Amino acid sequence: MNIASFLLPKAEVAYLRDDMTLRQGLEKLRRSGFSAIPVIDREDRYVGVISVADFLWNILAYNQNLEDITLKKLEHMTVRDFLQNGKVKPACIDTAMENLLERAKNQNFVPVIDDRSVFIGIVTRSDIIKYFVDQNRE
Repeated sequence: MNIASFLLPKAEVAYLRDDMTLRQGLEKLRRSGFSAIPVIDREDRYVGVISVADFLWNILAYNQNLEDITLKKLEHMTVRDFLQNGKVKPACIDTAMENLLERAKNQNFVPVIDDRSVFIGIVTRSDIIKYFVDQNRE
């Protein structure tokens, strides 16, 4: 079975654009309630995943004096500046469920792309686990 039937489509997924400012990215991430979300470019291609920790560690790295940190000072930086490319590998839409288990081990979701690397949605770790639990019962 491929992952298409488990796909949560992009229209229902919180994501960031890589050219958003740091402030925009932090605000959208906070509103989403998630600790990490996908990042895409202006052509909707998958770029990576960014987490609260990525923002925090990079803000601290760029500001040695913690008393001087303000979002205004970081407004010139973009999400792209904080992104760790390649950290979370996407899956193709025709990937078998068995191949997602390892990817979901360290991440709450697996980003899904089409054959042009366009981000089309995610498969959640809970859906992957549920699939294998149901398979085991049968």
